[in-house]
Amino acid sequence: MLFDTHAHYDDERFDADRDTLLASMPEHNVGLILNPGCDLETSRKAVSYAHRFPFVYAAVGIHPENIDENWERDLTDIRLLAQDETKVRAIGEIGLDYYWEKDERARARQQVVFARQMELARELGKPVIVHDREAHGDCLAITRRYPGVTGVYHCYAGSVEMARELLGLGYYLSFTGVITFKNARRALEVIREAPIDRLMVETDSPYMAPEPYRGRRNCSLYVHRMAETIATVKGMDPAEVERITTENGMRLFGISA
Repeated sequence: MLFDTHAHYDDERFDADRDTLLASMPEHNVGLILNPGCDLETSRKAVSYAHRFPFVYAAVGIHPENIDENWERDLTDIRLLAQDETKVRAIGEIGLDYYWEKDERARARQQVVFARQMELARELGKPVIVHDREAHGDCLAITRRYPGVTGVYHCYAGSVEMARELLGLGYYLSFTGVITFKNARRALEVIREAPIDRLMVETDSPYMAPEPYRGRRNCSLYVHRMAETIATVKGMDPAEVERITTENGMRLFGISA
């Protein structure tokens, strides 16, 4: 059984077939899915899907690209959503994204919102799902400030050295279809070095479909490609990677068999 630990079924690209697609997952060996929110609206949607499908779970949070002037008010409502002990398993997707944002004041606001959500995770005893795009140093600095919080750096794109520190802090690393691309050298180096019991697989649907599906709308049906790629890199049986990465996700997010 595979666990797609990061998929955005709230995206409009799933509007035409969302329920049918999700309902089909167990028959395709996808036994668990975690849908993180990126703002208040998508967090609410994620929770609603989780309550409709027994194998779907949710995370709630404000993505760095979705911060607006109402973020403090929205965070109050996200705090209420996060108290759903049955289905909300993490605070996320949170973090920093400097790829598009070049203004230093806007970057500073991202850091404030990230820190506030780390505080929320600490308060509620929940793991975090961290988005880190071209902000490695600042992401790591904020992460270090909350040693009692653990979680996952999703779509991991940092260095081997950064991975070592995150692993030492108790974090997991998760990988998308990017690892199947021909230019995925650094991510494969991290996978080669990191212990298998700290790795997870994800699609980040509908983005970043793996080879040979690149260019299509991504979905959890393709999550097996990440497990197969990790198996190749580490010289393991794909079925064993599937089992271990699923157990890792269940352990981090507190999901029982």
